[in-house]
Amino acid sequence: MTFPVLAVAQFQSLRGELEHNLAGHMAFMRQAAEQGAEYLLFPELSLIGYEPDIARECAMTASDARLAPIRSLAMQLKLVTTVGVALKGVGDKVHVGALTFSAEGEVIAYAKQYLHPGEDAVFSAGSTDCFVPLGERTIGLCVCADFGHPEHVKRLAAGHAWVYAASVLISPDGYEHDATLLQAHARRHGLPVLMANHGGPTGGWASAGRSGLWNEAGEWVGGLEGAGNGLVIATCQPQGWQVQVIRL
Repeated sequence: MTFPVLAVAQFQSLRGELEHNLAGHMAFMRQAAEQGAEYLLFPELSLIGYEPDIARECAMTASDARLAPIRSLAMQLKLVTTVGVALKGVGDKVHVGALTFSAEGEVIAYAKQYLHPGEDAVFSAGSTDCFVPLGERTIGLCVCADFGHPEHVKRLAAGHAWVYAASVLISPDGYEHDATLLQAHARRHGLPVLMANHGGPTGGWASAGRSGLWNEAGEWVGGLEGAGNGLVIATCQPQGWQVQVIRL
């Protein structure tokens, strides 16, 4: 039995610089595909940075023409890719969103369901869980504060997610607490946890980096040490999960 190869992009976004950030995302996509990856996860709000004060003006829909290059590249590389966006909702609502571009050209939109304190001044919460098809398996998608609510991961595990993919911004001060939560989720549900954190400061927050993977026993398999741009390639082998770290 073979399993899809997974990848995490630890990417440093520039505030509101969509063109720059798009180019960076596409470079990461090519690098991940060269390593055989079939799924790639970016951090929370990766296309604009974690910048709530400009999120409304930067918000886009899943069909925004500016995203066409990512959609095309995902198809070309056969690389299912999840990116972070400020997502336009119904009326004047804006969500902390994640858009997943499939290898067949489909786009799956997800709105973060559990907001961090203060985010509700700008963002509206979503209400629907997200399962991303990946061959014969599914990825259960999480955006940052979602994982602070045990019922979220419990629902995704009950829905037969193969991996819990967390797109986050975690600061150095918050890392140990949040890593303990993610480790506990993995162990409790027998569900590997893939985590993509920002590569550098964003929105006035420092990032701890340290993106990587916990296996289904809650053991840290490996990942990036600290902040900075890089990729983590995760492969499920008969003897267990293995990771490869690539600094970019």
